[in-house]
Amino acid sequence: MSSNLNKTVETHLESGVCFKDLGLMDELLKALVDEGYESPTPIQAQAIPMVLEGCDIMAGSQTGTGKTAGFTLPILQKLAKNPSNRQPRPVRALILAPTRELAAQIGDNIKSYGKYLNLKSTVIFGGVNINPQMGVLRGGVDIIVATPGRLLDHVSQKTVDLSKVEVLVLDEADRMLDMGFIHDIRKLLNILPKTRQNLLFSATFSPEIKQLANGLLKSPKTIEVARHNTPAELVTQLIYRTDNKKKKNLLSHLISTNNWKQVLVFTRTKHGANRLAEHLESEGITAAAIHGNKSQSARTKALASFKEGSVRVLVATDIAARGIDIDELPHVVNYELPNVPEDYVHRIGRTGRAGNQGEAVSIVCIDEFKLLQGIEKLLKRSLPTASIEGFDPDPSIKAEPIPNGRNHQGGRPPQRRRY
Repeated sequence: MSSNLNKTVETHLESGVCFKDLGLMDELLKALVDEGYESPTPIQAQAIPMVLEGCDIMAGSQTGTGKTAGFTLPILQKLAKNPSNRQPRPVRALILAPTRELAAQIGDNIKSYGKYLNLKSTVIFGGVNINPQMGVLRGGVDIIVATPGRLLDHVSQKTVDLSKVEVLVLDEADRMLDMGFIHDIRKLLNILPKTRQNLLFSATFSPEIKQLANGLLKSPKTIEVARHNTPAELVTQLIYRTDNKKKKNLLSHLISTNNWKQVLVFTRTKHGANRLAEHLESEGITAAAIHGNKSQSARTKALASFKEGSVRVLVATDIAARGIDIDELPHVVNYELPNVPEDYVHRIGRTGRAGNQGEAVSIVCIDEFKLLQGIEKLLKRSLPTASIEGFDPDPSIKAEPIPNGRNHQGGRPPQRRRY
């Protein structure tokens, strides 16, 4: 370990808690200062000591709460303080995430926080050539961040050994179940050592999540940093009611007249995302679409352009948007309401992060009124509405309600996506 690190790194919360109080080693404290982090968030203040103690954890956490550092920091410390002498390095920590974007984000955080430690990590997901991943795994890594499908590909080809895993993290477990990964997760659980530490993070605690937790966690500590399914209080929510055929022009109007510079827009379908991005471009508004049909390089490029400001509007499906981490994202627009009320909470949680104000606008047509009712029931309140002259809904149009629920197409279970 480096001996010339700053030994007095102490940045405080109003309560007096600082990162050093959580028991983190100097190498991690130095990296946190480099990253500009001044004090732990509530979930970090609770989770870090528990993980260091070796407890299993069940954490309810919305996006933007700092949960990634809540598990990566103590994992890095546990591995660094008890290094393995085996060569090549065995995989000692496994972090499972639902999408490529989230896995990549976690991987970046591990590299940033662990830059003063002698640890190796890698990120594994589908949509890219598997051969370079095999090469990295052969060289040995301490930490793997992976999507379940691609990790099982490596298991089947015997290019990864998970027999020495000491810590397992299921991040955004609710989303992994939504995406049909439960069978993959169970296969991986059967491969892993029986004695290990388990950390489960989920924005919602559905009966399915509780069932998974009961079979996975041993005497877990429960962490709750906010009431489940409750959006961040810093997010202003507003509903614009209009007709389906007026939605595109209303969105263009809102972006242009309000001079919005960075807007994340959600659609229900991949083709809808493409069409909307093309419409915005035709209106002179720079836009890009990201979804599962886009290549990983195209998605990475679009997200980078959005973050740097050369693309003003990013149009995304729910799955593709997971892992988008922008602390100061000012605007989220639900161009189409999600079929599942909980997904509304996930969506608007992309704004109002890190103490910043955010605005979530939903453009709702008569076909979506039942979806809106489901969201308001979940939130336990009515959302404020507004109208703009020229975009008012036509009262003569009859509703063609959109089915509510995740498996609304014939009741079929979700199929595993190869992320």
